[in-house]
Amino acid sequence: MSRLAVVVGVVQFLFATTWTAYVVYLPALAKEAGIASWVPWLLVADQLIFAAMDVVTGFWVDRMRAAVVWLGGWIVAVTAVSCLAFVALPYAGARPGVLLATIALWAITSSALRSPPWALLAQHAPMPAIPWLSTLVLTGTAIASALAPYLGLALRGVDPRMAFVASTVVLFAAVVVLMFAERRLPAPPTAEPRAPVPLLGGTLFAALLILALGFQVHVALNAAPRYAQFAARDKLPYLLPVFWIGFNLIMFPAARLVRRWGAADAMALAAALGALAALAAALAPGLTLLAVAEFIAGGSWGVAGVAAYSAAVALGRSGREGRYLGTLFAILALAVALRIAATGSGLTQTYAFSVLAPWLPQSLWLCAALLLLAGRLSRA
Repeated sequence: MSRLAVVVGVVQFLFATTWTAYVVYLPALAKEAGIASWVPWLLVADQLIFAAMDVVTGFWVDRMRAAVVWLGGWIVAVTAVSCLAFVALPYAGARPGVLLATIALWAITSSALRSPPWALLAQHAPMPAIPWLSTLVLTGTAIASALAPYLGLALRGVDPRMAFVASTVVLFAAVVVLMFAERRLPAPPTAEPRAPVPLLGGTLFAALLILALGFQVHVALNAAPRYAQFAARDKLPYLLPVFWIGFNLIMFPAARLVRRWGAADAMALAAALGALAALAAALAPGLTLLAVAEFIAGGSWGVAGVAAYSAAVALGRSGREGRYLGTLFAILALAVALRIAATGSGLTQTYAFSVLAPWLPQSLWLCAALLLLAGRLSRA
């Protein structure tokens, strides 16, 4: 089962890198089509499409499982359409309608690469193994996020057609491997007792949204300016990945913590620790202490991620994993959309936001911790 988790992690890594390439090249593609000012709102629309399709796809995955259909072949088929749309983006030229239609098709079909591979893994794995398998899968996302600053630099001057084709071919090959890996597994169990989850789904997703908003502010808005106070801007690509290094390294012991304490308690602890780390980052007097705080903040987000995915699978056990995992992905996409919209609208450039921004992550994470604790106590 660990091998399947590694394959799913590779798929998540490759999908995240294609998104990075898309973000790097979208301004030039939009400029060629005469819609350069639309870029922030195109990115917002992408995330909103992701969110909507994650939920729809999640329910569809559950229906497919009920019909005893292998997911791998369906994922490959939809991925083929997604890959063709992605490769077509650099060829849209100065035709805004074609570019917008291609982006929409890519965003819609990309839903096959988000929650369905996770659902496939969850349907075959025993519940006690989910925290460890989640760690393996999230490693792919962590590595892709850590490499994103370097990838942005490496793609400068590279023909977008070459970058899009190369990334698409590798991604499609990984999805084909995923399909064959699934076919070698025994059929998923028809029934399994639901693990007790001392948390309502609404509480889980509300807390996750608050956590995700804090994460977006901390990583996407606060980290670079904070590092720039102590280091030259050309050093930022080497400093920003510290958060993701902490995310990846602390995730591994987190799997045992989630299994022993339960997803709800582990997620609440991660939120509280992340709040302290974000506060330390805001107050750090030097680069070393800032890097340590970022490392711990990343580790806290990693623990929260393992706990959230484990809780989503437990809530959906058995036969409803798709809808809960799809909702989880939708929550994360919504947080990204809100952050991009705040940036595109100019809200993040206002004086009021600049005053509040250093204190938002720890405030949001602390609120999430309190919400999780309240939900935990109400279910006790």
